[in-house]
Amino acid sequence: MKPFTALRIVFMGTPEFAVASLDALVKAGANIVGVITAPDKPAGRGMKLTQSAVKQYAVEKGLHILQPEKLKNPAFLDELKALQADLQIVVAFRMLPELVWDMPPMGTINLHGSLLPQYRGAAPINWAVINGEKETGVTTFKLQHAIDTGNILLQERFPIGDDDTAGEVHDRMKEIGARVLVETVKGLADGTLKEMPQEATGGNSSPLPAPGYELRHAPKIFTETGKIDWTKPVDDIYNLIRGLSPYPAAFTPLQNKTLKIYRAKKEPGATGIAPGQWQTDHKTWLKFAAANGYIQVTELQLEGKKKMTVEEFLRGYRFSLQ
Repeated sequence: MKPFTALRIVFMGTPEFAVASLDALVKAGANIVGVITAPDKPAGRGMKLTQSAVKQYAVEKGLHILQPEKLKNPAFLDELKALQADLQIVVAFRMLPELVWDMPPMGTINLHGSLLPQYRGAAPINWAVINGEKETGVTTFKLQHAIDTGNILLQERFPIGDDDTAGEVHDRMKEIGARVLVETVKGLADGTLKEMPQEATGGNSSPLPAPGYELRHAPKIFTETGKIDWTKPVDDIYNLIRGLSPYPAAFTPLQNKTLKIYRAKKEPGATGIAPGQWQTDHKTWLKFAAANGYIQVTELQLEGKKKMTVEEFLRGYRFSLQ
C-alpha cells in the first residue's frame, strides 16, 4: 500500500475530454511519471503537425511524454516498463494490448462515459442522447480482456436534460468524471475501494433487474448514422439531432446539397405534407415534416458554408421550388 501522492502513475489519453482528468490528478498532487498520447498529426489547410490536447497540457506542465505509433513496439514497451508505474489510467485513448494494461502491479483503470454495463463501446455519450435517456453517468473500472467489461470501482450518475446536446453532456461529464477518477485513485491507494463485477449491477449499483433488462450498446458513429429518416417520429429525429451535435451532426439533403442540423425544435401534430418535405417563411423559420409533426431547424450548416442560425441562413439563401 502506498499513499496517493507516492503512487507512480502513467496517464493515457488524447482529446480534450481527457485533459480534465489529467488536470484534476495533477492538482490533487498525483505523481504522473508519464503521459502516453497520440502522435502529432497533420491538420488544417496547411496540414501543419498538430499536437493532441493531452500533449499540449503535458508540455505545459513539463510531464514526460511518449507518443507511440504502435503499442506493441518493443522500444515503446521498454520505455513504458522503465517508468515503473504502480498504476495506469486510461481516459479516451485507444484499445490497449494485454501486455500494456497488465504491466503495472495495480493494473490499469479506465474512465468510461456511461453507467456500465450500459453503453459499452466507443460513443456512449452520443447513444445515450440518441436513445432519449433521461440520465447517464461515469464509471471507473479495471481493464480486462473484453472491452468495457472489467470490474467496476466507482460510478456517479447525473441527469440528461430534454434539450441537452451530446456536446453539453460531454462538457458536464468530463468534469464529473475527473472528480470521480481522483476519488477512485485515492480509494485504491488507501485500500478502501472494493471492485464489483459488472454482472452485479444494472448500471446503478444494484442487482440486475429480472428478465427483460436490456443492455444498450454504444458502437462507433459513422457518417450514415447521422442521415435523418423523416418517416420516423419527431422525438426520434430530435434526439438524433441532439445526440450528434456538435459532431458529426445529423444531416439531410436540401436542394441537392447536404444540410447539417445542430439544433432544432419539435412541433408534434399533423403536417399535411410528405415526410422530408420542408416549409419556410423565408425569414425566421425552416421546418421539415416528420411522421407525426415538424422539426423546426434553429442552427444549421449548409454544405460549403459556415455554421449559422436559421435567421442568418434565410437572409442569404434562395430556395428553388420543391
